[in-house]
Amino acid sequence: MGTLVDSGIKGYKNYGTHLREKYKGQRVFKVIVDGGFTCPNRDGSKGYGGCTYCNVDSFTPEPSRKNPNIKDQLAEGMLRAKTSYKADKYIVYFQPNTNTYAPVHYLKMMYDEALSINTEDIVGFAVGTRPDCIDAEKVALLESYTDRFDVDLEMGMESIYDETLDQINRGCSHGEFVAAVELLKDSKLDLCVHTIFGFPWETREQMHGYIHEINRFPQIKFVKFHHLHVVEGSIMGAKYKKEPFKLFSLEEYTDLLCELIPLLRPDIVIQRLFGISDWDLLIAPNWGLNKSAIQTYMDKEIEKRGVVQGSAYFS
Repeated sequence: MGTLVDSGIKGYKNYGTHLREKYKGQRVFKVIVDGGFTCPNRDGSKGYGGCTYCNVDSFTPEPSRKNPNIKDQLAEGMLRAKTSYKADKYIVYFQPNTNTYAPVHYLKMMYDEALSINTEDIVGFAVGTRPDCIDAEKVALLESYTDRFDVDLEMGMESIYDETLDQINRGCSHGEFVAAVELLKDSKLDLCVHTIFGFPWETREQMHGYIHEINRFPQIKFVKFHHLHVVEGSIMGAKYKKEPFKLFSLEEYTDLLCELIPLLRPDIVIQRLFGISDWDLLIAPNWGLNKSAIQTYMDKEIEKRGVVQGSAYFS
């Protein structure tokens, strides 16, 4: 059985605590940048339309959508984080679309531009991508920044079941995800894995299987848990409007988290417990609370129930 985790009042290794400890109490915030990339299941390389649940605008800040200039995006994002949250340091986060889906020389140009804006206050660099858009050459490029920054590679697993990946038009298999993770076995990069819980055809037991799969790979340092939500402008959103299907309530999803967290390997840091979307894009589920209130509710329930990450983990 895994070792119990001491993470303060919370029963899981949360990202905020991790950052405060790593950077000696400094306030560190991610600043999202849109590099103008696309995805192979959007441009015809592997398909069209993208993942059925996805509308890129639903998780891209409005300033990033409006201004294509990377340095302007970062300057505005850093100022906002400094003014609103008293940020001390920043993590540059290439989030929208697939941020390794380009030739290496082009990626280097984009990354270099972003990381040159404020070298003293940038401590980290995070890149979101797909398993089928990472290779040894791109890993080497990202590793070349690790002497100056902490570099996170965020990769979408979404589901471990190929039937689900097919249904959501993911355009890559779980086998491709495993191959990409194996590529990072001895890497200097910190790997973050993104999952989505709540596809209506998957059972609770199948969702537990996500955690067991993540636990297999010691190179996975971070996870992001998302509940399935349906947004405007997505293929799934159009289908949901015609024929609604079951989605998690806040209470149901919190119950699931309280089952999953004890199964999770105790050294993994949870960057996020749930997904968010702009109110004007969210179709369902509407939990009627803002991000802060949802986080508070979940943390209180996790503490009240005595949930401890790793308490049910077996190596």
